[in-house]
Amino acid sequence: MSEHRRKPPQPQGGGRAAARRGQSGSSPGRRAAPRGATGSLSDSYGTSSHEYGPGGEESSYSGRAESRRAAQRSSSGGRRKAAEPAGRGRRGPGGPSGPGRGRATAYDKKRIIDYPRAGKYGAARWVPSWKLVTGLFIGFFGSMVAVAGIAYAMVTVPTLADTARAQNNVYYWSDKSEMVATGGETNRQEVNLAQIPKAMQNAVISQENKTFYSDSGIDPKGIARAVFNMARGGETQGGSTITQQYVKNAMLDDQSQTVSRKFKEIFVSVKVGSTVSKDKIMEGYLNSAYYGRGAYGIQAAARAYFDKDAAKLNEGECAFLSAMLKGATYYDPAGATSFDTAATQEANSRRALRQMQDTLDKMVEYGHLDAATRAKYTKLPDWKNPRSNNELSGQVGYLVDLANASLVRNSDKTGITERKLREGGLSIYTTFDKKKVNELKAAVEKVQKKNIKPKERPETDKYVQFGGASVDPATGAIKAIYGGEDATKHFTNNADVTGAQVGSTFKPFVLAAAMKWGVRDKDLPENQAQDERTKVNPQSLYSGQNDLKIKEYDGSVWKNEKDEEWLQENDGQKSYGSPPGYKIDLRDAMRESVNSAFVQLGMDVGLDKVKESAIDAGLLEGSLTGTSYPSFSIGISDPSAIRMAGAYSTFAARGKQREPFSVLKVSGKDGTIYTHEDETKQAFEEDVADNVTDVLKTVVEDGTGSNAQLTGREVAGKTGTTDGNKSAWFVGYTPQLATSINMFRYDDNEKSKNRTFLKMYGTGNQKKIHGASFPSEIWHDYMEQALKGTESVPFPTPAPIGKVINDAPSPTPTPTVSDTPTPTPTPTPTPSESEASPTPSESESCQFDFQCTGDTGSTDTGGTDGGVTSSPTATESEGSTRGNGNGNGGLFAGPTG
Repeated sequence: MSEHRRKPPQPQGGGRAAARRGQSGSSPGRRAAPRGATGSLSDSYGTSSHEYGPGGEESSYSGRAESRRAAQRSSSGGRRKAAEPAGRGRRGPGGPSGPGRGRATAYDKKRIIDYPRAGKYGAARWVPSWKLVTGLFIGFFGSMVAVAGIAYAMVTVPTLADTARAQNNVYYWSDKSEMVATGGETNRQEVNLAQIPKAMQNAVISQENKTFYSDSGIDPKGIARAVFNMARGGETQGGSTITQQYVKNAMLDDQSQTVSRKFKEIFVSVKVGSTVSKDKIMEGYLNSAYYGRGAYGIQAAARAYFDKDAAKLNEGECAFLSAMLKGATYYDPAGATSFDTAATQEANSRRALRQMQDTLDKMVEYGHLDAATRAKYTKLPDWKNPRSNNELSGQVGYLVDLANASLVRNSDKTGITERKLREGGLSIYTTFDKKKVNELKAAVEKVQKKNIKPKERPETDKYVQFGGASVDPATGAIKAIYGGEDATKHFTNNADVTGAQVGSTFKPFVLAAAMKWGVRDKDLPENQAQDERTKVNPQSLYSGQNDLKIKEYDGSVWKNEKDEEWLQENDGQKSYGSPPGYKIDLRDAMRESVNSAFVQLGMDVGLDKVKESAIDAGLLEGSLTGTSYPSFSIGISDPSAIRMAGAYSTFAARGKQREPFSVLKVSGKDGTIYTHEDETKQAFEEDVADNVTDVLKTVVEDGTGSNAQLTGREVAGKTGTTDGNKSAWFVGYTPQLATSINMFRYDDNEKSKNRTFLKMYGTGNQKKIHGASFPSEIWHDYMEQALKGTESVPFPTPAPIGKVINDAPSPTPTPTVSDTPTPTPTPTPTPSESEASPTPSESESCQFDFQCTGDTGSTDTGGTDGGVTSSPTATESEGSTRGNGNGNGGLFAGPTG
């Protein structure tokens, strides 16, 4: 064919690489020759000769410039295609494989969700279209509606009768024998709505859900709040509407505090609200709610608090019971200090009255009660104090309460809440030794029966109380307690919180502080003296002078904010030691319980260090008064018997402190829930603890505690008596067991707003009660039996410690000792606010005991550990700082417990 008749050359896409691929495709097995391989000029210089490619296509390049442009296009297109899967190239001017850009391929059009977006580049490729967003929203909303519809259809309305199947908790002694099964005896008797006073219905509506008869049964805000709390790691709050609370009470098949359960509860509440009448919901709620004291339902609550049927409740009693629904632990006027030391009788009474009055006011506001009727109820109603389970009589009730309190107070570790305890089904293995519990009870009853005659001597022997606790120093396990005569008759556990001051049993903590940190250098300013200290040897000398003028560490006379001095008395206005200065070493001062010596020692060490020493030993900070007054060193604080036994255990264990505990293990249907783990810290160096023990041995061998001597055993201990003879203690230990015994009197009227401790002059037909009398006698009788059959273990020999201080003769002239106290012209000082220990959660509580009770008795001024016949002269102010009568120093006390 003539060259002039040939078909005009067509532009070819893809450059040389495409040409080679074309050649390769038309001639299998034969590789296209690279440009210039033929040796022709046209190959070398790209002349405009025309060729037919191996596939029948014509390749043409017009000069070098065109060749370069074609090569560049080929290179650019090749890179783009290399990034795309086979078959997904975009059609360009050169054909299907060309380098140009065009519309999406058929593959792109087949995608259901166009994301990342086709035809877009850069950031725009990842921005979803409005169609995609709208579609997803509609799909999600539709799915949620479908899920909600299915969930609503699947849930069922709970049956209230099913909730009465709570199981028993079984408590075991330390030897794993069964102590008691309790907790499943659900105290409930359902009644019809007609038998529930209208005032009770209106009380809960006014206080909890004023829109009850008009709402749908759920509270969106309350639900959001509950979910938010769970997201923060806290527990869900109770249902916000009466319907939700009823559903929560009835759903005992699942009491977990989870998001899934909360949503299930919502759907059930909606279904109940739409299918059950409001009257039936109200009836079910009042019959299923927990009012405290083991009472479920309004009928059981009416019997538990007022010993009457629900139908006979008046408006004030109804408002009172509605307050119990907020949590009986903090609103039952009888108190619940075993669970929380903030839940004292006084604090709970205030809370209950405040809540009751608020409910009555709202009933008037919402038109449910007239003002004249409301005006009748301005005080708490006359409530009773029954205990429903007779199996909890004797000491068992105190033991169960203590174990329960231990679990609930430490629920972050144990996983046991108060509600979980009520549901039952738990096996609780305690540390209590049955033999020791019975022996402690027998020792108390022996002394009580022999000496305390309330019918013969009601003025002196009525209302006498004893308490006690025994702790194993090697583990911290509470082996025995004595809580009172009978847990079904006397409701305060005397082994735990009582408010009784400990008196001179506090002095060992002063001595330990002097040995651990030392006294401050009187020649240095306070900021330097804190670091420059001299540790004290027990042979150090201090003044045993009666009416000693107390000084600061630097020798200046201590004065209060009214510029009044402090004169410290000893028992019987007696001075100890030899003139001049009546110096006595600390060992003898402890043996004779000389107040003046230990008050001054505390000032020299610093009362902050004395307090730290007591806390290190195991006392709770909440049980200690402030350190504004010198008498802090002689026991104006009110720790519990359990804590005192635990603190002395620290000395017995050579300085190792272990928290007292009462539960070893808890198991449920799915296995072990909780196991106690030992936590030990070295509170004092061994030489400090051993020297304190050695000094306390002197007290028992030849001092105020000689009644506590045991046959063939070494004993260390200390007696304590408080001013006004209102409490008496003996706390002592052997290497194997530490035990504290207390004795006091108070009007056992559980409804009294403020417990008043009574003087014990003449009690037990004795002139006055000392720690050396009945308490040490009980301690002796119990310990003889408790340690019977065990090895007699001696205390370690103490290493020398510290330096003998104040051994130089005193220039102080010898005072005249009188048999009667010398009056002081200065008025009684008022304690500073820091001196008091208010109830933790009640900011409106009385800040000082004298303001609450009128009791101005001061602390133990000790002497031969018998207390004193009158308060220290200028120190009668101490009566205002006798500690917190609310007694927040129990085993499981407050923010620090």
